[in-house]
Amino acid sequence: MKKWLIPVIIIAVIGYSVYSWAVGFNNTAVTYQEDAKTTWSNVESSYQRRNDLIGNLVKTVQGAADFEKSTLVEVINARAKATSVNINAGDLTPEKMAQFQQAQAGMSGALSKLLVSVERYPELKANANFLELQSQLEGTENRINVARDRFNEGVNKYNKHIKVFPNSMLAGWFNFDEMNRFKANAGSENAPDIDFDFNKKK
Repeated sequence: MKKWLIPVIIIAVIGYSVYSWAVGFNNTAVTYQEDAKTTWSNVESSYQRRNDLIGNLVKTVQGAADFEKSTLVEVINARAKATSVNINAGDLTPEKMAQFQQAQAGMSGALSKLLVSVERYPELKANANFLELQSQLEGTENRINVARDRFNEGVNKYNKHIKVFPNSMLAGWFNFDEMNRFKANAGSENAPDIDFDFNKKK
């Protein structure tokens, strides 16, 4: 073998190795990023289902005689705000996520007040349609928690992939930025729980 071929072969092997590494990093990052975006869509879908159920719940409650109008108005306004705030999965900035969370937290607070008010209306507590919506809302709250957890898991997987060395050297070249996790609002640990169980002893 001619001596000049040896460095050429070495360079070719190194070049191919770097190319394979870069392609592998890029393809894996794209896969993790798209998976995380899909889980965000599931988060929004779960919240949308809750908003739809709340709309039906409001219609049912409106049929009750002398039900507190101020409570209904608060729920209706909170629902309108919650449904108006949506985020594109490719634009999950901290500011937009905080706005989304604030709107959803406002909806949770208004719903909690509504359910507390229902305690004073036996005819609503015995209404089959209301009880069915109550059950579906409870299941939807669980779905929301699961969807948020899965989103954070997906984001964590993607972020670790682009931040570990030596992948971090390629992340900037391929424009892979860190994604933001879903965080609880400040003070939310003190917020009242949404209690769906009207059969508990007081």
